Amino acid sequence: MAGFAAVIGTLIAFNILISRSLSSDFLGSFPFLNAGLVFLVVFLISGAGNAINDYFDIKIDSINRPERPIPSGRVKAKEALYFSYSLFSIGTLLAFYINIVCGLIALFNSLLLVLYAKTLKGTPLLGNLSIGYLTGSVFLFGASVFGPEGIEALSVLFLLAALAITAREIVKDIEDMGGDSLEGAETLPLRVGAKKAGYLAVLIGFLAVLLSPLPYFMSILGFRYLYLVFLADLGFLAAIIQLFVQNNPTKSSKMFKIAMFFALIAFIAGV
Repeated sequence: MAGFAAVIGTLIAFNILISRSLSSDFLGSFPFLNAGLVFLVVFLISGAGNAINDYFDIKIDSINRPERPIPSGRVKAKEALYFSYSLFSIGTLLAFYINIVCGLIALFNSLLLVLYAKTLKGTPLLGNLSIGYLTGSVFLFGASVFGPEGIEALSVLFLLAALAITAREIVKDIEDMGGDSLEGAETLPLRVGAKKAGYLAVLIGFLAVLLSPLPYFMSILGFRYLYLVFLADLGFLAAIIQLFVQNNPTKSSKMFKIAMFFALIAFIAGV
């Protein structure tokens, strides 16, 4: 899914730059080869992030999910570590093959994924912000096929995605407070309390909803985006109601996920 989202970023940036006629380089056909490489890079680095996450979560998974590859003994811890480093390396090299901007983003995100798995995951708010950035940066990476101009063109979509994901990550931490407490994790809800963490999630979610029409008014996406993103906004508002009125973080997290799916559809339809 992350790979497909990156290709969507490439497509949107291409259409924006064509319409703006920023450079004669964008007067040609869609760069299918680079779009394919974008998908592959995100696919590989996302896989590497999952593998390195499993490596650092051995103790927790051995208690909560003993059937996973490393705790069950099907995969050795060192094998998972070397496998993740291999995927990070191949993905980053392919990104540099596209251009220097893609390479730098891939390198930074790879390092951040390792840092997240090792340290940031248990750091209040910073872990949530890291996931928000990493998810939103998928669109930026797809757009970086066209260099800095592409990144500038999709900066608003990056911001919207990062805000929505950060809000959902905080809600997920509220949902997992019981298990995280037993495991000794240091999440935002455990540090400041579920109510204060919920207020922050609502604030970030509302900000995403308020800013959601910007791609239309900035002529980045068309009217179909505005119509479908309204449905996504309703989903975000429903998630907020589930969190505060119904006091149901589990259902709120699911509603956030559904809303983000509609937002992705809106991005595609608005091209």
